[in-house]
Amino acid sequence: MKNMGSIIKRLQNTMRKDQGVSGDAQRIEQLGWMITLKILDDKDKELEILQEEYASPIPAAVQWRVWAADAEGMTGDELKEFIDQKLFPALNNLDISTGNKRALIIREIFEGTNNYMKNGTIIRQVLNELNQIDFNSSEDRHIFGDIYETILRDLQSAGNYGEFYTPRALTEFMTAIINPRLGEKVLDPACGTGGFLTCAIENIRKQDVKNVEDLQILQANIHGMEFKPLPFMLSVTNLILHDIEVPNVDYTDSLNREYTSIGAKDRVDVILANPPFGASVTDGVETNFPLNYRTTESADLFLLLMIRYLKDGGRAAIVLPDGSLTGDGVKQRIRQHWLESCNLHTIIRLPNSVFQPYASVATNLLFFTKGEPTKEIWYWEHQLLEGVKSYSKTKPIQSSEFDGVKQWWNNRVESEQAWRVSIDTLIANGFSLDVKNPHVKETGYHHTSAELLELLHQSFQKSDGLLQTLRKELACG
Repeated sequence: MKNMGSIIKRLQNTMRKDQGVSGDAQRIEQLGWMITLKILDDKDKELEILQEEYASPIPAAVQWRVWAADAEGMTGDELKEFIDQKLFPALNNLDISTGNKRALIIREIFEGTNNYMKNGTIIRQVLNELNQIDFNSSEDRHIFGDIYETILRDLQSAGNYGEFYTPRALTEFMTAIINPRLGEKVLDPACGTGGFLTCAIENIRKQDVKNVEDLQILQANIHGMEFKPLPFMLSVTNLILHDIEVPNVDYTDSLNREYTSIGAKDRVDVILANPPFGASVTDGVETNFPLNYRTTESADLFLLLMIRYLKDGGRAAIVLPDGSLTGDGVKQRIRQHWLESCNLHTIIRLPNSVFQPYASVATNLLFFTKGEPTKEIWYWEHQLLEGVKSYSKTKPIQSSEFDGVKQWWNNRVESEQAWRVSIDTLIANGFSLDVKNPHVKETGYHHTSAELLELLHQSFQKSDGLLQTLRKELACG
């Protein structure tokens, strides 16, 4: 058995020797496009055997098997020039006039991708390491799937790319609760690296896929959207690794569509998503939404979008920050629309550190069904394990930590971790969903606004006094 971990480690160490690659994000992108081409070529070989009429959308002269597969093949300046002057231009200009979806995906990937490596000899060393992996071998593919998760986790420390990775424990739990089945349309309108989509694929495959026809139905009903180049590439690769021959991932900003244009044919049965939060949307995007709901906060617009995409009876599990649970004005109107058009039946409150180191904001898992109004919401407070102060990149949240809430899910009783709130209470509080655990006694005294202002005033007076004393001492000195 190959040690896939050591192959990836050698790859990363080799790439660090190249002066053109700077930091985790560039290294992941570089490794990403190379792995993508290797996977595509391995899959092309498989399809050429299975389907007599199959022809790869990649021109023969730039297929992996021609320029990369031979350990003694092109190297040095010749290889570097080939990649920059032949490979990338060819992939950037693939013929998509025939409507070949695979060609379109490859072209979209390489329109937003760069070759950062400058040393052709080091590029050859990386290619030779990658050629040890056969993505048509179930063993290699299975092992590499785990390594791929490690590469994705590295995104959490790679600048702003952490927003595209949701801890696997969350995606698995949310998918298991929603339980998408064969024939149901599944959507993630901000799919990042494809974590929710691949969880949905595995959930359906385990229960329902018995033959090739079932696999084709599955493939046709998994849909993602992503508008950043690196996560788009990684999500496509991730789905191909999960036997989706032609991933249905759109290279687009899902918010950049007229809200009212989303009609019956676009509606889906299941939404699983962790939309971007804490960021402003692209200029002008908010004008796609009704005047009453316009905002530049991405999480709020995504919430509206997801409600719109769900069909009546459709169900969703999403991640939202505390900031989307409260607030007046537009935020309140969006929440009111949500509670009136959907049954938001469960909110799981997560500790602040779940998305460390990318974000330390408090987040929540929200489960809802469209088509009937909310009458009450059950809350569950997820608690850190005893002795654990916070999650981190090296100690992320684990799937086993959701065992308690899974046992409670279908037999709900109030406890120190669980409580429920009626819609009347929520309406009286301006539809605020930020409801603290009533079973936990808060310690310390909470000041009123007037008291806080007075304390601030006193603090400024004290500071002014200290400053005057310091000036006098300096003048005397």
